[in-house]
Formats: sequence, structure tokens, C-alpha cells
Amino acid sequence: MTLPMAQLPADWSPPAHSLAGRVILVTGAYGGLGAAVARAAARADATVVITGRRKRQLEQLYDAMVSEGLPEPVIHPLDMEAATPRDYEALAEGLERDFGRLDGIVHAAASFNGLTPLAVHKPDDWLRALHVNVSAPFALTQACMALLTQAPDSAAVFVLDDPALMRRAHWGGYGVSKAALERMVEILHQETEGTSLRAHALLPAPMRTTLRRAAYFGEDTMQHPLPDATARAAIYLLGGQGREARGAALDLRVPA
Repeated sequence: MTLPMAQLPADWSPPAHSLAGRVILVTGAYGGLGAAVARAAARADATVVITGRRKRQLEQLYDAMVSEGLPEPVIHPLDMEAATPRDYEALAEGLERDFGRLDGIVHAAASFNGLTPLAVHKPDDWLRALHVNVSAPFALTQACMALLTQAPDSAAVFVLDDPALMRRAHWGGYGVSKAALERMVEILHQETEGTSLRAHALLPAPMRTTLRRAAYFGEDTMQHPLPDATARAAIYLLGGQGREARGAALDLRVPA
């Protein structure tokens, strides 16, 4: 791990209206972590824009959030695997047209196709993991950079995975992509340190997600908590208090 580590303040929880007036974009929004972040940001009074490639699942998340009494999110379908630079530019232009601002992105989308030795790793799966987990977050962040730096205080949050595991056998393209993503956060931080845009990495503890079930076959994932705590940590980074963790990885893992 090359990024410095930061810790969430003890017993921290999002204050009411802590993201009021802010527009937050969440990728992979109908996944376990993405949906939790969308809900947490809405509870913090943000205008939440949810993206993903399956419009129907975005609509289901929209319906669920509304039924829970949360502010209505804004749906913007976006296939991170197939999107072109023009698609990312169109999203940024739509945000500027509709809201005139963007205050944060949480890159929760991820591609993981199982543990595979490199000798039999399908090239398509490798390329997909590198693209969805690294290249797409780069392209989307770059397209939104002008909006993010115009905001008085903004944040780009990139989700990592346990670096001790990612360097082990069989993690393949997913492991390599998470290492590359960490380096991208480091570079982005250095290039934006003098601006209003903060670069953050988020390092979750084990969560009860589909990705966890796929990676740890045979493990009782029900023993792990839902992604809600990680989502609350994302709200910490998106708000002004997140300045304390600028350019660092917010480590949510339980100390050994």
C-alpha cells in the first residue's frame, strides 16, 4: 500500500443535512455498496445521481428509495464497460445543464469474474476488469473534472480492496486493477492538491455483497455486515470533514 492510511473518527455518523445542496454521482448504484451509498447520500440530503448499465435495476432502486421516504434520486443509465469518452462527456454535460454543479463521485462499480490462475485467465475477463475498475473511473472523473473543480469543495472516492489479498495468486485482473486504481488516486491527489477537488480511496472491511460471495466460496457471508457502514464512511469523505483524509486511504478494516 503506497497511500497513507486514515481512520474514521470513533463513533462518527453523518450529521443531518451534511450533504445538503450537493450533487453526488454514484456508479454501480444498484450493487450492494452502490445502493447503500446512494441511500446514505440521500439521507444526508444530497441530490443523488445513480448510474449503472441496467435501467430496470436503477428503476427498482429509485422505487425502493422513494418508498423509504428518501429524496428521489436521478437515474442516468451508463454502461461502464461499453461507454465511450463521448458518453462520459454527455453525462457531465447533463449534470451541468440540470444542476449546474457536481460535488462528488463515488466509484462503486466493479468487475470481478472469480478467482482464476493467470494461465487460464480469459483475456476478455482481464480486459473487462482493467477497463471497468480503472479506465472507466479515470474517463468519468476526467469528463467531470471541470464541474468538480468549480465546486467550492468536492471529492472523488475510489473503492479499493484489501491489498494483502490483491497481490496473492488467482486474483488476476481484479487484483491488478485495484493496485492500479490505488496508484491513480495517488497521482490524482498530487495533481489536484491545490484545487477544491479531493481524491480519496476507501478501503472497506468485509461486507455482505455479491462480490464477496463470489470471491470467498464456502464462506458464510451472512456473518459480515451489510455495506451500510462503508456507505457512511463514503459520506464522511464526500463532506467537508473528509478533508482530513485527503489523498489517503480511509481504512475501515478491523485492526489485527
